[in-house]
Amino acid sequence: MSSIEVAGATVRYGDVLALDDVSLTVESGRVTGLIGMNGSGKSTLFKTILGLVHPASGTVTIDGGDPASARRRGRVGYVPQSEDVDWAFPVSVRDVVMMGRYGRQGFLRRARPADRDAVAEALERVELTDLADRQIGQLSGGQRKRAFVARGIAQGAGILLLDEPFAGVDKRSEATIVRLLRELAAAGSTVLVSTHDLHALPSLADEAVLLLRRVLFHGSVDAALEPANLSRAFGLDPSGDQGGPS
Repeated sequence: MSSIEVAGATVRYGDVLALDDVSLTVESGRVTGLIGMNGSGKSTLFKTILGLVHPASGTVTIDGGDPASARRRGRVGYVPQSEDVDWAFPVSVRDVVMMGRYGRQGFLRRARPADRDAVAEALERVELTDLADRQIGQLSGGQRKRAFVARGIAQGAGILLLDEPFAGVDKRSEATIVRLLRELAAAGSTVLVSTHDLHALPSLADEAVLLLRRVLFHGSVDAALEPANLSRAFGLDPSGDQGGPS
C-alpha cells in the first residue's frame, strides 16, 4: 500500500521553479532517502506533501486523502531543519514532545495519563529522559533532533518526514535516529528522510530518490550511489568520489 502519492506536482515561488512535474510513490514499511544538493527542492517537496505549499499543478494524496486531513488526524509527523525552529522559545524537551499529543487532547489541551505515558515512552526511546525538563535550546544539535523524533513517536504518526536530521549531529545521535527509523519502518510506518550524508545511506534507507527539481532516480540505494546517477544529481565527475557532499 502506498502512503504518499505525488503526481505531476509543479511548484513555483514567483519566477523560480522549485519542483517540476514531480511524481513519487512512497510505500509504507520502508525508509526512503531523499537526496539532492541545496536548492534541489527537497524542503519544498516536504512542504508540498504536508500541504503547507500548494502545487500549481499536480496532486498529493496521503493514504488516499488530502494532506490537510492527514495532518488533522495526526497521521503525519515532521522533523524540520534546525534553522526552522526558534530555539530560544521557553519550552522544555518534554513540552516539545507533548506537542505531538495535541491532536488527541481536545481544545483545552489537557494532558491525560495516556499522553504522559506516550511522552515518557518516546523520551526513553530517544534516550532523553534525563533531559526532559531542560529548555529545548540548551540541548546539543543531535539531542534537539532526537527530541523532534520523539515528538513524532509520541504523536503516533504513521508517516514521518525528516528534513536533514543528520546535519550537525553527533555520531551517537545519528546512530540512535537511524535505529529508531529502522524500527518504525519495520513496524509499518512510512519514513521519508532528506539527507546529504550519503555514507550513512546504506544503513539507513531501503531505497533512494535523487531530486533536482525533478525526480532523476528512484530505486535501490546501491544504484542511487552509482557515479553516473550521482553525477546527474550533484554534478560530480562520474570517475571521481562517490561520497558526495556531507
